[in-house]
Amino acid sequence: MKIMMAQLAPKVGDIACNTQLVLAAMQRAEAAHCDMLVLPELGLTGYPPEDLLWRNAFMDEAESAVETIVAHTAKTAVVFGHPRRENGLLLNSATLAAHGKVVGVYDKRSLPNYGVFDERRYFTPGSGPDVFEVHGWRIGIGICEDLWDDDVAEKAASRPRDVLLNLNASPFHVDKQLERESLMQRRAARFGVPVVYVNPVGGQDEIVFDGGSHAVDASGMLLARAPMFECADVMVDLAASIGEITPLPEGIQQMRQALVLGVRDYVRRNGSSQVVIGLSGGIDSALVAALACEALGAENVLGVLMPSRYSSDHSISDAAQLADNLGIETIILPIESPVNAVDHLLAGPFNAWGLGAPDVTEENVQARIRGLLLMAVSNKTGRMLLTTGNKSEMAVGYATLYGDMAGGFAPLKDVYKVQVFALSRHINRKGELIPESTISKPPSAELRPDQKDSDSLPDYEVLDGILQSYIELGQDMARIAARGFEPGLVERVIRMLYIAEYKRRQAPPGVKITQKAFGRDRRYPITHGFREHLLQNQSRERE
Repeated sequence: MKIMMAQLAPKVGDIACNTQLVLAAMQRAEAAHCDMLVLPELGLTGYPPEDLLWRNAFMDEAESAVETIVAHTAKTAVVFGHPRRENGLLLNSATLAAHGKVVGVYDKRSLPNYGVFDERRYFTPGSGPDVFEVHGWRIGIGICEDLWDDDVAEKAASRPRDVLLNLNASPFHVDKQLERESLMQRRAARFGVPVVYVNPVGGQDEIVFDGGSHAVDASGMLLARAPMFECADVMVDLAASIGEITPLPEGIQQMRQALVLGVRDYVRRNGSSQVVIGLSGGIDSALVAALACEALGAENVLGVLMPSRYSSDHSISDAAQLADNLGIETIILPIESPVNAVDHLLAGPFNAWGLGAPDVTEENVQARIRGLLLMAVSNKTGRMLLTTGNKSEMAVGYATLYGDMAGGFAPLKDVYKVQVFALSRHINRKGELIPESTISKPPSAELRPDQKDSDSLPDYEVLDGILQSYIELGQDMARIAARGFEPGLVERVIRMLYIAEYKRRQAPPGVKITQKAFGRDRRYPITHGFREHLLQNQSRERE
């Protein structure tokens, strides 16, 4: 059996465009004399379509597209994903068709409802057949979570088939591909048949789909793997155990590719082509600018330098050197004059209230003046403003609402500060794009004389270690402290994490690269009375 895995980039809601992607893939599969073409989960609507599913006009169009695709099938059998309605219920389905007719329809059994997934909000679990016969072969079909769910997979294992086709919409996080392939190998060995896994490519809001479609034989040996982060057709001949295996990029390269793809698709799919970035001379804005240039081209990136009385000479020169290295246009908008005007305006009431001594209020005025200027440039030029804050800062609230948090998209929202440094080194692997002085100098917001991030936060290696343990690994504070972190600091960091939730709710969306991104992955109330205390946990353990 010769199978083509079509790793496409469907757009959520653009059913007409997605239909053309499917029809074009069908033509390529026929031309290559394939027996079978396999496409991604919900490929007709894009994933996740969310509440669009509840619009009758949307579902009408989707169902019409299904009829169009079935009518165009010829000798190559096609299995494609789409939503469908039946008896007032919504189902996440895959249709198998050939010679202009439907061979069978499979409905997804296991509906994920964790992390970024919310399928139980929309769909009803399927219960129909999962093996269909076409061209003399017994074709088993599953959709994404069906293969991850041990109970569903075990029930399917007893049914005879010649191959199992699994349609997916599996989002990226670092090393996710290794998890997928390991699972497919176990399932293939259990079923005793080859397994074909097809995944889409592209950015959808916070989510990035990284492709990595692959096939394994009945023993679990890898036969084929599509490239990550790009559209591709990959052929596999199951009878001859022949396929094309694209090497996996290393983790840091995957992270960079995910961020680049996330930026490119978010900007372009939302009707823009150009971006503006505030360049401070710091490492975060430098990394965002480098990623934006890779995603959109340097000619579509504008850097804005906004020096203040506290800006060091090297910050200004580093920002200018970065712009020169990347080949981007820049403008300079000094902020001292507008900051002085705002300070003067506020001095009267502040002094009358006995609150005239400068504090974080005045620091935030500077950040908000910068945000105001950047948004003005964005509005006037039609460029999308990219926010430069990282996950470490967003976690503990080290960011200014309506200031450095302003913007349409936050590429580093799920990137810890230590990863920012690692990515910057990776960006420079073939030559210096981000100035070495930007990477090596102590991070600073430059909102007061000689300010450093370490004045307010622990060293980022320590901060990120605590945050990753608590957020990604779900460890309690006692266990984190037992790993060598100072107990008082652990409590302080976790307290900052909780009280900064209101800021994160107002932050722009950003690319998900970890298993617990802020937003859809991690949903905490803004207003709540729970506080975890390390000493209480330790006393409970002693009891």
